[in-house]
Amino acid sequence: MAKGIILVGHGSRDPLWRAPLEAVAARLAALQPAVPTRCAYLELQQPDVPAAAAELARLGVRQVTLVPMFLGTGKHARADLPRLLEQVRAEHPEVAFTLQPSVGEDPRLLDLLARMALE
Repeated sequence: MAKGIILVGHGSRDPLWRAPLEAVAARLAALQPAVPTRCAYLELQQPDVPAAAAELARLGVRQVTLVPMFLGTGKHARADLPRLLEQVRAEHPEVAFTLQPSVGEDPRLLDLLARMALE
């Protein structure tokens, strides 16, 4: 396997909070079954980013894209994720990790949200 994806969410004490992130992962799996996708959480839930990265590395994935599933670019996106990125790079030097901008920075998502609000 060459490529994998980690969808990164904040995490919550409420287990139902995971449902939308896991729904995105299920859609990715349906669209690209050969691309293993994992969800990871920064707080309060497991797996965390290092655990998700380790699982993909064990599967033989050599390129991993981390996708921050945040509307805003707060402390997690600006500080915590770059720190975790460096950690997983050090733990798995055989894997090329890249960090995308938060999904809320993508104009396509912003346009979709605006259209949804107008409905």
